[in-house]
Amino acid sequence: MGLKCLVALSLAATAQCAAVNRRQASSSTVPQYFQTTPEVFAGPTPTGPPAFLAQTNPAPFASTSYIPNTPLETQVPIVGAPSGGNIFQLHGQLSHYFPNPIGFGVDEYSLPHGANITWLNMLSRHGARYPTTGSGAPTFGKKVQNATGTFNATGALSFLNTWNYTLGAGAEILVPVGKQELFDSGTLHQIEYGHLYPNNGSKIIARSTTQDRMTKSAEYFLAGFFGLQWPENATLELVIEQNGYNNSMAGYFQCNNSNEAVSEGGNTALAQWASVYLANATARLAPLAPGLNLNVTDIYNMQSLCAYETVGLGYSEFCDLFTYEEWEGYEYSVDINFAGNDAFQSPTGRAVGIGYVEEILARLNHHLITSPTAQVNVTLDSMASTFPLNQSLYFDFSHDTNIMSILTAFGFTQFSPLLPATHMVAHDLIVSHMEPFGARLDIELIEAPAPVNADRSASDVYLSGPPTTYIHFILNQRTLPLYKSFPACGQRDDGWCEVGTFLDVQESSFDLSQYEYACFGDYPAVPYGDITDGAPL
Repeated sequence: MGLKCLVALSLAATAQCAAVNRRQASSSTVPQYFQTTPEVFAGPTPTGPPAFLAQTNPAPFASTSYIPNTPLETQVPIVGAPSGGNIFQLHGQLSHYFPNPIGFGVDEYSLPHGANITWLNMLSRHGARYPTTGSGAPTFGKKVQNATGTFNATGALSFLNTWNYTLGAGAEILVPVGKQELFDSGTLHQIEYGHLYPNNGSKIIARSTTQDRMTKSAEYFLAGFFGLQWPENATLELVIEQNGYNNSMAGYFQCNNSNEAVSEGGNTALAQWASVYLANATARLAPLAPGLNLNVTDIYNMQSLCAYETVGLGYSEFCDLFTYEEWEGYEYSVDINFAGNDAFQSPTGRAVGIGYVEEILARLNHHLITSPTAQVNVTLDSMASTFPLNQSLYFDFSHDTNIMSILTAFGFTQFSPLLPATHMVAHDLIVSHMEPFGARLDIELIEAPAPVNADRSASDVYLSGPPTTYIHFILNQRTLPLYKSFPACGQRDDGWCEVGTFLDVQESSFDLSQYEYACFGDYPAVPYGDITDGAPL
């Protein structure tokens, strides 16, 4: 009964079953990496108070008479917003999931008749969550709390006189809409790729980490894909997410320098840019709260509170404090921060993600990983029972910065151009388009009976030649054009690449990461912008 209860508890079970698990946990024969309850290495798990949007929602706003909940209130009037402009898609990595609205520079094409998708590897970010412990949102909340009774805010900030940081009781676990994001993603993937599941009584291995939001995200996704009976179809493998443990889905824990000043150029660039784009906002808002002594950092944290309160509580009074242009500046601040800390302007940009890249290449080449390789957990990846090679569906779950580093480790140089910290420029590395809550990177293998014409508008869909297999990268439901980053793939309308060519290109990815030196070497920090290839100079 203990094992049966343990599997059932992965999503929902009775209190009696939970009690059995607690009693039997110490003597369980289930290996740690397949144990989802009781949780181990779960990270912070305090839960915030429930939302009360029916009471707190100020909608309908002017010029409207009725706005149905969706469930987030995003119809807030914003000064300077263009027609169709949506500030809630300018919240960087704190954005509620939405498909990339503009794509990555290539059109989408259906499969030509006779071609088949035969393999999928999905890498998903967790869903929307409470703020990270020690981040800007709780820091501002504490500042207001400590100043209670010493300031009297007026005008647009008068709500601060009675405002409480109600998210403060929660930390890092999923908020309700975060659960929905992953369930919806699972449902979408079932509709798109359900045919790849054999449905012959076998179970696939899905992988996540031991952090609570990571475990729950995987469970909600699997429930969306398979239904509440998902433990009959999949076994969830949890890799320990803790310092000192190898885990490709949290690669920064085995890359010491990624957590040091040498990899924080993005923080410096963000601070520089914030002083530029928030100068007017600071001058406008600070005088409205005498005694609170608001500075640029506080104003920036107020923007992040708009994002966090929206996904956590359904509505935030901080959102309409800023103009549309200032929200564009916020998105850009997140973009340069990720570029400098986690992508091509970071010396550890490639190294943090290289372990997962090696796992993808191992799956594509059908071999286990039996010797130490970057952050790969060799204990698990050397066994077919925990690193199977015969699945047509792979589901993995990770974090925003880690996925950004994985794209960097693959070598997606489309996102490598330097973003200046003094002014905004047109660019492809837009974090809200790449790493919103619930982001997903889908990697498909497509088998075609002959080479597919690179000119997808041509009358001849197929060219003469043998059967050809292509690889197709899709980030948040939009194609990543592989030729833009890997010229050897050749320019194609559909952005695909012959899988053999792609594997040839990836043979150098590990060396380019300079994993050992990047993660553990002794080298100085350099100014933001000096590094352009995601590895130390």
